[in-house]
Amino acid sequence: MRGKLVFLGGLAAGFVLGSRAGRQAYDELVHTARKVKDSPTVQEAAGVVQAQATKLYEQGKETVTDKIGNTRLGDRLMNANGEPVAVGATLSSNSTGTKPKGTTGTTDTGTGTL
Repeated sequence: MRGKLVFLGGLAAGFVLGSRAGRQAYDELVHTARKVKDSPTVQEAAGVVQAQATKLYEQGKETVTDKIGNTRLGDRLMNANGEPVAVGATLSSNSTGTKPKGTTGTTDTGTGTL
């Protein structure tokens, strides 16, 4: 089923990008796509998929937290309350107040170019 949807999406994109039929064919395709997207059946299916994705995310998050919680890496990734540290948050210094081994005194400000 997923393969068919991907194929139809590619077919529609190819039609839009390569069509010489003009604006009318494009508008007709957009109208049909909106009609399908707004149909109650598709909306219901999207709601079910969203609920399943949320459930799987929470289960995966719980599993990873349980598995990694008792490791050194897990200790570094968890705060004092046992909650995961937010992405991009800085880790607190260790009990001696020194920097972890292998770090330098400079910080990356994110202003460089790739």
